[in-house]
Amino acid sequence: MDANDVADYLKRHPEFFAQHAELLYQIAIPSPHGDKAVSITERQMGVLRDRIRQLEAKLAELIAFGEENDVISAKVHRLGVALLGAGDLPGVMRALYAHLGGDFAVPHVAVRLWGIGDVGGGDAVEHAAVDDAIKALAGGLKHPYCGSAAGQQAVAWLGEAAGHVRSVVQIPLRERNEGACFGLLLLGSEEPRRFYPEMGTLYLQRIGDMAAVALLRVAG
Repeated sequence: MDANDVADYLKRHPEFFAQHAELLYQIAIPSPHGDKAVSITERQMGVLRDRIRQLEAKLAELIAFGEENDVISAKVHRLGVALLGAGDLPGVMRALYAHLGGDFAVPHVAVRLWGIGDVGGGDAVEHAAVDDAIKALAGGLKHPYCGSAAGQQAVAWLGEAAGHVRSVVQIPLRERNEGACFGLLLLGSEEPRRFYPEMGTLYLQRIGDMAAVALLRVAG
């Protein structure tokens, strides 16, 4: 009989220690925290304490994530309310720039639109010419792009700041129900890891959806 046989026997006969309770105090096993030997009961208590500490740490982490999500959700709500109150393209743009740059602390924001009419007048920067390669990239995005700014042509929209931007988000603006792409929302940061490929895009997608609906409304 080897150790595995013993372990299997004890698993199949949990009443063993009830029938031989004295063994719980007589059998000594090495402590994981030193050379001192402890009883099985003491070792079990130590294992339980370790598990409790792990669960407490996990709970604290979940609470922190929940609180962070609450904060982000409130910011998205405020942006949504501002977009609802905007009656024209300048108003929509002011809402986007103010909330993304303020509430969300994004240092660089740019928007380009195509295919929904010149809703803001001929001098609106949002209707500046857009390269076909950028239109194709935006149209092919199923989710917001998050990652390095290197090689991303749209970064040039940020003007003099473009050379300092290290990470970006690119959010396609689409017609309802995942329709045709008519624009691109660009967020930029000098921090290389402000926007990274593994980050969640749920709220970014919602921001894009709200911006798209607001823009289509003023275009109508």
